[in-house]
Amino acid sequence: MLKNLEIDNTDLRILSLLMDDAKMAYADVGKEVFVSGGTVHVRMKKMEQMGIVTGTQLKLNYSNLGYDISAFLGIYLKKSSMYVEVLEQLKKIPEVVNVNYTTGEWSMFAKLICKDTAHLKNVLTDKVQKVPGIQRTETFISLEESINRPVQLL
Repeated sequence: MLKNLEIDNTDLRILSLLMDDAKMAYADVGKEVFVSGGTVHVRMKKMEQMGIVTGTQLKLNYSNLGYDISAFLGIYLKKSSMYVEVLEQLKKIPEVVNVNYTTGEWSMFAKLICKDTAHLKNVLTDKVQKVPGIQRTETFISLEESINRPVQLL
């Protein structure tokens, strides 16, 4: 079970179905797990209140919208104690879509989505590398994302 949270296999089955298709109607989810749509609704509200479900997201194909470059950025900080200040500045850069505080070689690891290599270069030189506290960065361009899936709960 999950850290003393009061969820059961029905909750896990509900979550699994909605992670596969977040647009699935609660009535249809209920049919799959043998409960009513109202029960699914109540259980989802409970899991939201418990902090298990924190929202939903719309998945986009960025290439079809003209954003052809996904890049990962290893960020070296001048001092690790500057993490919070740097994070606040990175939040202001729209192309930065994900940031992780890491162990290992880098202090932070970020994902950027850009239109093309010129756009990526401008984001790096005009925005990211001007953030106080960033010592240097190392950039990796993704050629293809082959797996992007949620964790299997069951």
